[in-house]
Amino acid sequence: MRRSAERSGQLRWRQVLLPFLLSLFRGALPDQIRYSVPEELAKNSVVGNLAKDLGLSVRDVRARKLRVSAEKEYFTVNPESGDLLVSDRIDREQICGKKPLCILDFDTIAENPLSIFHVAVTVQDINDNVPLFKQRKIDLKIGESMKPGRTFPLDPALDLDAGPNSLQRYHLNDNEYFDLAEKQAPDGRKYPELILKHSLDREEQNYHQLVLTAVDGGEPPQSGTTQIQIQVTDANDNPPVFSQDVYRVSLREGVPRGFSVLRVTATDQDEGMNAEVTYSFHNVDEHAEQFFNLDKRTGEITTKNDFDFEVASSYTLGIEAKDPGDLASHCNIQVEILDENDCAPEVIVTSVFTPLPEDSPPGTVIALMKTRDRDSGENGDVYCRILGETDFLLKSYSKNYYKIVTDRALDREEIPEYNVTIMATDRGKPPLSSSTTITLHITDVNDNAPVFQQSAYLVHVAENNPPGASIAQVSASDPDLGPNGHVSYSIVASDLEPRALSSYVSVSAQSGVVFAQRAFDHEQLRAFELTLQARDQGSPALSANVSVRVLVGDRNDNAPRVLYPALGPDGSALFDTVPRAAQPGYLVTKVVAVDADSGHNAWLSYHVLQASEPGLFSLGLRTGEVRTARALGDRDAARQRLLVAVRDGGQPPLSATATLLLVFADSLQEVLPDLSDRPAPPDPEAELQFYLVVALALISVLFLLAVILAVALRLRRSSSPAAGGCFGSVLCSKSGSEIHPNYSEGTLPYAYNLCVPGAQTNSEFNFLSSVDHCPTTQDTLLKDSSSMLLASCLTPSVEADKKTFKQQAPPNTDWRFSQAQRPGTSGSQNGDETGTWPNNQFDTEMLQAMILASASEAADGSSTLGGGAGTMGLSARYGPQFTLQHVPDYRQNVYIPGSNATLTNAAGKRDGKAPAGGNGNKKKSGKKEKK
Repeated sequence: MRRSAERSGQLRWRQVLLPFLLSLFRGALPDQIRYSVPEELAKNSVVGNLAKDLGLSVRDVRARKLRVSAEKEYFTVNPESGDLLVSDRIDREQICGKKPLCILDFDTIAENPLSIFHVAVTVQDINDNVPLFKQRKIDLKIGESMKPGRTFPLDPALDLDAGPNSLQRYHLNDNEYFDLAEKQAPDGRKYPELILKHSLDREEQNYHQLVLTAVDGGEPPQSGTTQIQIQVTDANDNPPVFSQDVYRVSLREGVPRGFSVLRVTATDQDEGMNAEVTYSFHNVDEHAEQFFNLDKRTGEITTKNDFDFEVASSYTLGIEAKDPGDLASHCNIQVEILDENDCAPEVIVTSVFTPLPEDSPPGTVIALMKTRDRDSGENGDVYCRILGETDFLLKSYSKNYYKIVTDRALDREEIPEYNVTIMATDRGKPPLSSSTTITLHITDVNDNAPVFQQSAYLVHVAENNPPGASIAQVSASDPDLGPNGHVSYSIVASDLEPRALSSYVSVSAQSGVVFAQRAFDHEQLRAFELTLQARDQGSPALSANVSVRVLVGDRNDNAPRVLYPALGPDGSALFDTVPRAAQPGYLVTKVVAVDADSGHNAWLSYHVLQASEPGLFSLGLRTGEVRTARALGDRDAARQRLLVAVRDGGQPPLSATATLLLVFADSLQEVLPDLSDRPAPPDPEAELQFYLVVALALISVLFLLAVILAVALRLRRSSSPAAGGCFGSVLCSKSGSEIHPNYSEGTLPYAYNLCVPGAQTNSEFNFLSSVDHCPTTQDTLLKDSSSMLLASCLTPSVEADKKTFKQQAPPNTDWRFSQAQRPGTSGSQNGDETGTWPNNQFDTEMLQAMILASASEAADGSSTLGGGAGTMGLSARYGPQFTLQHVPDYRQNVYIPGSNATLTNAAGKRDGKAPAGGNGNKKKSGKKEKK
């Protein structure tokens, strides 16, 4: 076992070192390996051990795929032994013709590494052909006057063998009158010549018959015979004579058929018919007769076929001139064929390595080819090139071999298939060329990552969508093929919590469709972001990520919610008191509502559904402010009821209702005894027409007064900008201290300077802190047409009237609006006109924040709905069940367009008019709960 392991190790070292040693000692090998074999060898006869002569082992023969590369493969390599075997019949005469040396040149190719070896096999002639005469019988006519010594050339015998086996000698049978001599033609062939030994006598013998024999030099020799029949004619003692014995002519192989080569002339000194000469071919090879014509009368020689220098480079023609007396003379014509560039070079592709991976390095061999041109000289000198701009180079390898290699890295996605055209051109004039095309297929490699169609996706989805609906689709492309280009999708990251992600969205791995797994709620989730990944199936896999931002759009799915008025802690309806002397435009109360939706769906409007006295009160369409439309008449009931509907701006709109109980009284004590026994409200239909007329007149008058007052206040402000008071530009009845706004509980759209009673230090909804305290005996409501700021000044004693108010600092410019964006005020719109819709989302959010400020202000102790110390305030109304923690934060999506006014303290003056008496106008009072 150990010896076998050592032998296998040595064998492996030999297989590794042998190609390396061969490449090192290639120069030591002969340029060409030569063998010699006789023709007509049997098939599979061994010529020689090619592997041994090349220095290869038997294992290398099969491993390196040693093979023969030739046009016609007469030989093959035995892969088992490395012997060079005969694979086809070898006929020397057919292959080489009359050439004295017949050599078969071919190449052998070995792969891994690529090597080419040149082999030459000399084919030896054997005596397999018998000498043959063209004619079985030769007829001659010899005049009786012919003198002895005259010669008569005869047609030679043909022997296809070469060398010693070819025709060697002639001999003639024994006779008295004739002898035989051997002559050699200019082309080297031997032909017999009959010699007259004695004069002939026709009267004695007019007919002679001889036997001519041709013998070759084979072992044993072979021979052929022909009969010579000689007829003795009457005397014609002057034969024709040629002007020269040998003519030499050169012809280009491209001459047309019928071209005149030469005209021979022979003269005869005889007269009459004996002087008429006729011409004929004599001692001419059959192959030559296929290319030439001879005119028997004129002796002109013309071409009758196309010449090919590659087949024959010269021809010898024998011409015989004979008179009617059969006297003849002979001459030879040597025709040399000049080569022309009429053979285009050939390109022979021996190996093509396809398909080729696209990651093949530059210099990779893709094909092996060789060239051939049958012309000679420069006409047969060939050079090659690749047509067009390609990614390949053509390099000379050995002799007439070339290899094609890659010039740069390939990219299947750019070019999946190459058609490489190689053109071979000779150096003839004009040059000839030919081309061949190699088709090379490029195989795919996973070298391209998926690419999304968009750099980022923005998706809009309306809330309350059905679960399982598709909300988006991402698409990525990969130019690779097969699994390398098959893309799958997945979610790899999100700003949602990982546990909640699968319950919100999912993505189809095949199509890239994003599905909603649940119905979205705009009020809970307005936007979220996903990171999707596209990944191919290559090895290793490549991937790409894209960001998908999903915006959840709002729908009108939340009805308005009324914050004020609300039921009391005991479930009883709350009421507001109105002074009997209240003038038209007196602010009675304010309906406060919010909507959880956003945008247009949260744009609230207020409408009166039912009223005890339809013309007695007016309701602000956007502000929800309830004001007196006319003065209280004697026939009007002291107790009034309003049913108000709050609608949002959605499609379809949603609504809520609120009931307002209003009591006309100068003090709360005046109202309490009658609360338990309320008479039924009178029927308003009786005086409907009267109130409509009065309401129309009051609205017109109030509108005119509001316009005049707004213009007057604007002019007054522009003339005296430094006026002081409770507000920055409005004066209280007496001077007081300045109160700076506190925004800890929310953000107001405008700056407020409010005067807060000094005793009121435990306000439930107080989000404006005071610096000093104003007197609580008076409340002043000042209107400004541009800002409509409401202020209250409460004076508990006469001494407090001497306190002054500090002037408010200028408003923050960040909360200023353009005239087109600023919501209209109650004063400017008279409480009924519609507001202006915001132009952008930022302004919308600012306007939405105003409703919270209004709601907080209504709940604050300084508002008109609350009472100060010593009054009947809103402690019962805004008790523990109505704290800010129970009110949703609607700053971002709720607003009251059209007004920024707040309700002032009803215990003081309202709209500049003092009430008849009493310290408040609310039903209940009590200790307010701290916030």
